[in-house]
This record gives sequence, structure tokens and C-alpha cells, in this order.
Amino acid sequence: MPADRTKLVWTLLGLGLSLGAGFLLYERFIAARPEPVTPEHLALGRGVYQAHCAACHGADLEGQENWRKRGADGLLPAPPHDETGHTWHHPDGQLFVMTKHGTAALVGAGYETTMIGFGEVLSDTEIRAVLAYIKSRWPETIRRRQAEITARAAGAE
Repeated sequence: MPADRTKLVWTLLGLGLSLGAGFLLYERFIAARPEPVTPEHLALGRGVYQAHCAACHGADLEGQENWRKRGADGLLPAPPHDETGHTWHHPDGQLFVMTKHGTAALVGAGYETTMIGFGEVLSDTEIRAVLAYIKSRWPETIRRRQAEITARAAGAE
């Protein structure tokens, strides 16, 4: 391959990686920022949860039975989003990316899951609202711990 063509390929590759990194940074730090939690915002989140999340994660955020054990299909059942699950162990940016793009987008290519991304279905505001609704159902101690996890993640990235 001629030197000019090689240089062009590397330049385009670098540009693509830069755009991809910029997109992920936007997703994790700008789009994922919570909106003020108002009764209207929580009502929107509750409606989004019931319409798009409850079928798998349970009407009361309880998740599916045996959620830690892979099923016959090799996939994990939907985990609970209440304080008994692991949702609160993730910083806000990760929760936003998982909700918008699916778990595989965060974990890595090849990870098999039934958790799809809702980016084509829900707006960023609706995603933030459903996450606020889920968090509003946690005990105060869990909300504080998750806020600390989010703060640490923001400082480390």
C-alpha cells in the first residue's frame, strides 16, 4: 500500500476512534446527567418503567426468579432494580448507557443478554426519568451509596 494511502487509512481510523470516544464521553457525562427530580419527572419515569421495563424487571422492581442463575438459553434472567439487586452498584453514566444501548454496549461485544437498548424507543429525558424513578424506590441509604459510586466514577474517568 502506498505511503499516502496508509497515512489516510490511519488518519481515518484515528478520526473514527476519536468520534467514538467523544460519543461515549457524551453519553456518560452529558446525556446521563440527572434532571431535577420533580413529581412530574418521577411520574414520567413511572410510566416509562411500567410500559418498557416492568415486563422483565417486575412491576415492583423485583426482577425475575433466580436472576443470578443462567437459564437453559445461557442468559441471565432480568435482575431486580430494587435494593436487593445490583443496579445501585453502577454509576449513573453506566446505567444510562445500558438503558440506551443495551448491556452488551457497556460490557463488550459478544456479551449475550436479553437487555436491549432503548435508544430508538426512549428519549434521553425518558431514560433519565425512568432511572430517577427506579432510584426513588430505593431506601435513602442505598441512594446515598449509589450517589457516592457515581461521584467516584466521575472523578476517576
